[in-house]
Amino acid sequence: MEKLKRPLNEDETEKQELSLPQKKYYRQRAHSNPIADHDFDYPSCPEAYDWSTLYPDIKNEKSNIYNKHVEMLDIGCGYGGLLVTLSPMFMDSMILGMEIRVKVSQYVIERIKALRANQPNCYDNIACIRTNAIKYLPNFFKKGQIKKMFFLYPDPHFKKSKHKWRIINDTTLSEYAYVLAEKALVYTVTDVKDLHEWMVKHFSEHGLFKRVEDDDLKDDPVVDKLYESSEEGKKVTRNNGDKFLAVFMRIKDPDL
Repeated sequence: MEKLKRPLNEDETEKQELSLPQKKYYRQRAHSNPIADHDFDYPSCPEAYDWSTLYPDIKNEKSNIYNKHVEMLDIGCGYGGLLVTLSPMFMDSMILGMEIRVKVSQYVIERIKALRANQPNCYDNIACIRTNAIKYLPNFFKKGQIKKMFFLYPDPHFKKSKHKWRIINDTTLSEYAYVLAEKALVYTVTDVKDLHEWMVKHFSEHGLFKRVEDDDLKDDPVVDKLYESSEEGKKVTRNNGDKFLAVFMRIKDPDL
C-alpha cells in the first residue's frame, strides 16, 4: 500500500519556498534579436519608474524621496553571477541587471528573492528587470546617472548580416554615453577575439570614450571578478578558452 505523504509544516513550507531556483528549469536559447519587437513594460521617463518595487530600502518612508539611484548596470546580465558578486563589494551602491530573455531574467529575479530571504539585509542593493537595453535605456536612467557599466560575454552574432544586432555599435554607444557620468567606466569581456576587436574599434572611434590602459586597472577590484563571475565565464574556463578584457572611460564631450 502506498504510504501517504504528510502535509508540510510551516517551517518546511517556508524552507521549500526559499530554495534557490535551479537553472535547468530556466534554460533558453542564447540568441535573441534585440531589434525585433518584444512585449516590454517600460516607463515614459526615468521619473515615472517606481524603483522601490526592486529595491526595498531605496526610498525614504517619511519623505517618499529616493535615498539612492542605480549607479551600476550589467547589460545582458545572464543568470546574475556578476550582480551577486558585486553586491557585497558595493553595499552602498544600487546595481541593476538588464536581461532580454524571459526565462533567464525570471531566474535572476527568483534568485535574488531567495538570497534576500535566506540572508536578511543582504542583496537588497541588486535587482534585475527584463528589457531591451538597446531600445529603452534612456527611459530608465537620467543623463550622467551610471558610474559603471558591464558587458560580459555578449552575444557575438557571428554572421556578418547580424552584426547590426551586436550590443556594441555606433548607435548604441551614443545611448550609453548619454546615461554614463563623466569618468564612468565601461567593462567588456569576451572569449571571441573578433568581437573583442570590434568593441575596441567602435569604442576607440567614438568621440566620448577612451580606453583605460591595463596598468591603470591593476588596483581596480572589479577586474578580477569579471572573468568567472558569470556562467559563461566559467564555461570558457572549463574549455580552456581565451578571455579578452577591455575597459573604457566616458570622457567629457569635446564640443562642450
